[in-house]
Amino acid sequence: MPRRGDPRKYAQQGVELTGYLALDSLPRLRAAVVDGEGKIHARLSFGISDEGKRVLDGRIEGCVNLICQRCLEPVEHEISSTIYVGIVWSEDQAKALPRSIDPWIVGEGQADFYDIVEEEVLLDLPQVAYHAEQCVPRERFSSESAEEVGAKGPRQNPFQVLEQLKGTPKK
Repeated sequence: MPRRGDPRKYAQQGVELTGYLALDSLPRLRAAVVDGEGKIHARLSFGISDEGKRVLDGRIEGCVNLICQRCLEPVEHEISSTIYVGIVWSEDQAKALPRSIDPWIVGEGQADFYDIVEEEVLLDLPQVAYHAEQCVPRERFSSESAEEVGAKGPRQNPFQVLEQLKGTPKK
């Protein structure tokens, strides 16, 4: 899949690009995953919408390894994302797009297709990654056992001093 091209021209011609992108070519995504191995498959279809706007319609699929926030081991995350954006030159044109179409602001000349794919994949990543199955035994969820808590006696209330001050009469 080519990295750069003119999206406005491609939209006029109805061009479809399909290919694999190596994670090494997506630096922000590579920084968010465990290892830089793997590929992302992208299909980008350029065209004209029913409203007469230039649009990019696409599908992104792949698999990346993230860190499980429970056990701190790698967890595989399937990527399946769609892209539907309007191709515009400026903020003013972006405001003129229908609400159903997100803008993709591109300057004059060629645009970097890897950037839009990388952006969509980053948006598809979960905020917190974890294994679907229980990867950490339940007894590890607490830092103390119930016996240890009971043996220490009642906890000190940090606001106990304030309670005592509140009970004293003012002069």
